[in-house]
Amino acid sequence: MFENRFKGRKAVVTGGASGIGAGIAARLAAEGADVTIWDRSPGGRVIDVTDAAAVDTAMTDDAPDIVVCSAGITGPNLTTWDYPVEDWRAVFELNVHGLFYCNRAAARHLKDRGWGRIINMASVAGKDGNPNAPAYSASKAAVIGLTKSLGKELATTGVTVNAIAPAAVHTAIFDQMTEAHIAFMKSKIPMGRFGTVDEIASLACWLASDEASFSTGAVFDATGGRATY
Repeated sequence: MFENRFKGRKAVVTGGASGIGAGIAARLAAEGADVTIWDRSPGGRVIDVTDAAAVDTAMTDDAPDIVVCSAGITGPNLTTWDYPVEDWRAVFELNVHGLFYCNRAAARHLKDRGWGRIINMASVAGKDGNPNAPAYSASKAAVIGLTKSLGKELATTGVTVNAIAPAAVHTAIFDQMTEAHIAFMKSKIPMGRFGTVDEIASLACWLASDEASFSTGAVFDATGGRATY
């Protein structure tokens, strides 16, 4: 923990009422940031990030230096041929469209200020493609692609854009998954365990710091050895 590392900085964390987002928000606050949580659930500012106009307004109101996009859902564990269209659309609406609205608004807000950090929560599923999770895997691949694109667009502005791609981290999101899928994910991790929220929060805070000034458009793995590229 770095006391006052983010003193004078304002941060927004989407999906910050629970899980990884809550861990990141708590760590940023503990290190001196003025943190606002955006979430559909109570616990901060109630913002639906799938509402582009609401995101634009909230970004102007909160004027953050650091934006962490952690809001997301897994969708059901089904094969592609059995996957309901409405569930596919729901996963993309939050994981991709909502994240895009936040990234777009953050970029507009930060690009002329000379300093800023955008951190997107991706997943190793976006690289490997988990079976029986086609929408989640595809949505996280889209997050990786957007991060790389926006990182290049903002590369000369002092604003960095990076993604974190964890393997499975045991949070309440597991409630959306089958036991078989959870066991499959653990079996793929060479360390033989799930990641922790604290481990992901530590990485996010480094990416949000001045120390990460030469990293942008990148994907940082936290997979216990699972990631192969």
